[in-house]
Amino acid sequence: MPKLDRYLLADFAQSVLATLIVLLVVSLGGVLVDVLGEIADGGLPARLMLSQLGLQLLVYLPLVLPLALMLGLMLAVARLYRDSEMAVLNAVGVGPGRLLRPVLMTALPVVVVVGMCSLWLGPWARSTGARMIEQANRSLIVAGLEPGRFTALPSGGGIVYIDGMSEDGRNLQGVFLQREEEGRVDVVTARQGSLEFEGDRDRYLRLLDGHRVEGPLDAGLDFRLMRYASNEVALPDRAESRKDDDPELTATTDLIGDGRPAAVAELHGRLTPPLLALGFALLTVPLARSSPRQQRYGRLMLGFLAYLVGLNLMFIGVRLLAEGDLPAPAGLWWLTLPLLALAVWLYRRDGRLPRPRKVAA
Repeated sequence: MPKLDRYLLADFAQSVLATLIVLLVVSLGGVLVDVLGEIADGGLPARLMLSQLGLQLLVYLPLVLPLALMLGLMLAVARLYRDSEMAVLNAVGVGPGRLLRPVLMTALPVVVVVGMCSLWLGPWARSTGARMIEQANRSLIVAGLEPGRFTALPSGGGIVYIDGMSEDGRNLQGVFLQREEEGRVDVVTARQGSLEFEGDRDRYLRLLDGHRVEGPLDAGLDFRLMRYASNEVALPDRAESRKDDDPELTATTDLIGDGRPAAVAELHGRLTPPLLALGFALLTVPLARSSPRQQRYGRLMLGFLAYLVGLNLMFIGVRLLAEGDLPAPAGLWWLTLPLLALAVWLYRRDGRLPRPRKVAA
């Protein structure tokens, strides 16, 4: 590899890596907020927070990596113009077209990773996360209940204490439950209990052979004491179960040939991110062109806005395909192919001097 390619490749790779780290930190915060919201609503067990966080990051990588690649390359190329390195390279006969080799050497591995995440790792992460949540909702062990300790139920569902639990987390011994609602306290005790399900999302505790005391939190003597043989206590609804034929949980190979509009939309939604990454990577060199004393952040914002427009068009196209408003053969080719053609055309004409006008005799 020539020294120039090694120098540019190292510079481009370092810039892309630094940009990727910053974007991953920002994305991690957004994903964490979503996961914590699901935990607070009671649809996701708290013990699955870290695993769901990692799986959700795999789902968002096809959207973050192309942006990191574009911004990193634009920062690196803009630095070459700002430090007058491009002027020196042009003086020795090296034009912007010579940057194609190091740009592709940096971009192609990222495009491959984006394709793997979009076509394989993302669907695997979605299906694995849905399966883990479904299994967790059927076990009080994963939901956070442990013998010998007080546990707060999500969404203000109350406080639970148990003496013992079966290995599968379905049967309980020695249950204590305290809840507060509308200024009244409700204390329930039982010798035995079990976790039961009804419908797709409803779940409740079935308590056997116990007592129940209900009364005001503040002043007052309006207390009620009862002894029961069986009592059912509702728990926060579990996450909605997803069907096995959900296109988002289906492997990419199984989507090929599936004529459903939702399946066609999901297939094109997975094929588009790597093509967008390649197109925006080729746009970085012409977009980052600037004079030595010109600020580079204006062009950087222009590239960021271009990426947002392309991403929004992809989401709109996926929705139109899913609703059947866009013909399946059109897919998202109307977005990716013009973008790639525009990127190649701008790259080929970048740095060319305009032809002199012919002067009339």
